[in-house]
Amino acid sequence: MNARTGLGPTDPAAAPTAAGPTTAPRSSDHFPSQTGPSAAGPVTGAGPGRPAPARRRGLRRIAAVAMIAGPGLVAANAGNDAAGIATYASAGSQYTYGTLFFMVLVTVALVMVQEMAVRLGAHTGKGLGALIREQFSLRLTALAVGCLLLANTGLVVSEFAGIGAAFELLGIPKWAVVPPAAVLLWALVLFGSYRWAERIFLVMSLAFFSYPIAMVLGHPHWGEVGRNLAVPHMQPSSDFVLLAVALIGTTVSPYMQFYAAAGVVDRGAKPEDYRLIRADAVLGAVFACVISLTIIIATAAAIGGTGPLQSASEAARALEPVAGPGAELLFAFGLLGASALAGAVVPLSASYAIGEAAGVERSVSRRFRDAPLFLGVFTAQIALGAIVALTPVDVIQLLIGTQVLQGLISPIVLVYLLVLTNRRSLLGAAANGPRYRIAATAVVVGVALMSTVLLVQTVLGWFGLA
Repeated sequence: MNARTGLGPTDPAAAPTAAGPTTAPRSSDHFPSQTGPSAAGPVTGAGPGRPAPARRRGLRRIAAVAMIAGPGLVAANAGNDAAGIATYASAGSQYTYGTLFFMVLVTVALVMVQEMAVRLGAHTGKGLGALIREQFSLRLTALAVGCLLLANTGLVVSEFAGIGAAFELLGIPKWAVVPPAAVLLWALVLFGSYRWAERIFLVMSLAFFSYPIAMVLGHPHWGEVGRNLAVPHMQPSSDFVLLAVALIGTTVSPYMQFYAAAGVVDRGAKPEDYRLIRADAVLGAVFACVISLTIIIATAAAIGGTGPLQSASEAARALEPVAGPGAELLFAFGLLGASALAGAVVPLSASYAIGEAAGVERSVSRRFRDAPLFLGVFTAQIALGAIVALTPVDVIQLLIGTQVLQGLISPIVLVYLLVLTNRRSLLGAAANGPRYRIAATAVVVGVALMSTVLLVQTVLGWFGLA
């Protein structure tokens, strides 16, 4: 047994017999063999015209990372969407580096949660929605899927609002870019295969590299950054707790677990692919949280202490006087890539969940006539999100409400995830071991407590008591 994770061997014979995905993915959609580049033989000396050994090793490592990148990386990066950027930027502007240690804890939680989601998909061949339907009652299934659909609808609007805001920073009105962006994202899913869509999503993720550059341009106080990352600390104020819940809600979003598990299934991964799947999930979670930290540090260095921000585009504009117009453009580029990525992933997660709960065909590789419910839900969310984003709706209030809703729904989805990964009747030797079960329970309880605090404060605020 793996002492760190508490997992059993990944021998397919040790896993329970699992039903395959409802579709038959192409062989090219499978994860690469574990005997690929990461297992290449020893490096030999460089010959004439051949790259040096150190360079070849670096290229092999980059190739290995590129080959394992998949649903885990896509799902985690989608969490750094327009709403997430606004929340991280607000944390930096309001508390400077004060939330960095909290984000370290959130990173640990995200790694564990994403790993459990992809483990379920790899060892059962089923997404989270299908497993909830099979293992729980119809009422509990309807609760999980209904909460996800409600929260995702608000998120999709915010993603298209983010696309419009990114172009408005460049002087282009949102009405000129939001409709074509919606059509492009819709066509990418309806007329492509899962593997093709995933490659496009991974290319969109490259936009996140703009934030580390913006952070360096902001000239942060590296000593303060290191101290706030390493030394445990929290602030006992209600505003800090509310922001902490919002950080959890935007970093450990429920749709990410649904997408990660369903993406593994749609890609046709098997139990023997689990090592690569786990690496993808851990890499994606860590990368996404590192990007979140760079957003907080960039805004803290440039405008720290000025109070909460109202939008991601406001953060980009605020960086300009301190870090120059280059930082603003980089921030806008990152906002565009993040919003476009999440604009496709968020509605897809709800489509997977509803398709799995209903037990009907669901796959990006299918045509509309083959999977009408799956692709119909996706189409409806894209259309609704783009239309509402073009109206004078108060997007800021919508974002706040969506973030709060995400924070309240997260514990419900995490409880389902924890119970399913604890069941040896479902996962056999791949179920959570004793140590992992304790750690995962602590994560779920911690998230639930934070969400409860938010709920109580919100209710008291309605009566003017908070």
